[in-house]
Amino acid sequence: MTWTGDPSHADETGRFAAAQAVAAAESDLQHRRAARVVAGRATDAADCAEMLAMLGLTGRGEPVAR
Repeated sequence: MTWTGDPSHADETGRFAAAQAVAAAESDLQHRRAARVVAGRATDAADCAEMLAMLGLTGRGEPVAR
């Protein structure tokens, strides 16, 4: 027995996936901007690393895996 799914939900699934992709791209951009601001305000590399860690960001603007 095979299940073919409900074709009426295919459009909703595609829109949801597209919305998730847009949200992920926006989040990535926001993380990069935050990392840039932190780097510009830091007094030295250790200060920058500490502030990025407080924000949950790595030096590349990506979220830290926990």
